[in-house]
Amino acid sequence: MEINSILEYTLFETDNFTLIVYDILIVLLTLIVTRILIWILKRGFTRIIQKKSIEYSKGYTVYQLIKYVLWIIAIFLILDTVGVRITFLLAGSTALLVGIGLGLQQVFKDIVSGIFLLFEGNLKIGDVVELEGEGEVGIVKEIGFRTTKIESRDNIILIIPNSKFIGENVINWSHIEKRTRFYVKIGVAYGSDVKLVKSILEKCAQDHKNITNTPPPFVRFQDFGESSLVFQLYFFTNDAFRVENIKSDLRFKIDKKFRESGVIIPFPQRDVHIKK
Repeated sequence: MEINSILEYTLFETDNFTLIVYDILIVLLTLIVTRILIWILKRGFTRIIQKKSIEYSKGYTVYQLIKYVLWIIAIFLILDTVGVRITFLLAGSTALLVGIGLGLQQVFKDIVSGIFLLFEGNLKIGDVVELEGEGEVGIVKEIGFRTTKIESRDNIILIIPNSKFIGENVINWSHIEKRTRFYVKIGVAYGSDVKLVKSILEKCAQDHKNITNTPPPFVRFQDFGESSLVFQLYFFTNDAFRVENIKSDLRFKIDKKFRESGVIIPFPQRDVHIKK
């Protein structure tokens, strides 16, 4: 009888609401059980991911979704325990929820986009991506429900809304294979020995440690320009993230070899004729 009296002891009471000790114990028990379930769930998914039975991004997504569902269920149970009528609460706050929904349209859009990204697998942690139009290249570090974190070439973490990866064009340099082709554009003066130019360009690429020999670099005579003969030096590399450094190294080498061989890199010229 004493235990029952303690459990039924009233802590707070109004005309429409009564809170007793039993309700508080149920609320605490619900929170503890929810925390334990989430802890067990996290350990289980961690083991599955470590065994590589599932990709990290997909495992993390499933874990987050189940965690949120568990917390929602726990919150509803707690409200029901303390006597809050959910249907009445939702009906009374309809106008408020509509206003919040309109204000959070972009947030919901980003969350839905994040779910698609994680489940489709088009974007994975470690991928080198480029957002078209912005010219920003970076490595994907984390894919969340609303945002994705990307580390740029300047070691700066960019936080980008997930909707950008769904609604805009994105180049994934790692999507097909690690080896990727790039090129450097070079112009030489008219009258230059084109075979010598081709040989120098290929040699500069072959000597670079970050350029692969299979497939080998090659040169394309692109066009007869207004002020120069235009060539493109194509090469393959496994380090797409640092490719701008590779291009810079090639330009330094090409300029040095051209000077040693007497090959001239022209600049645009215009002839002005003045009639009297």
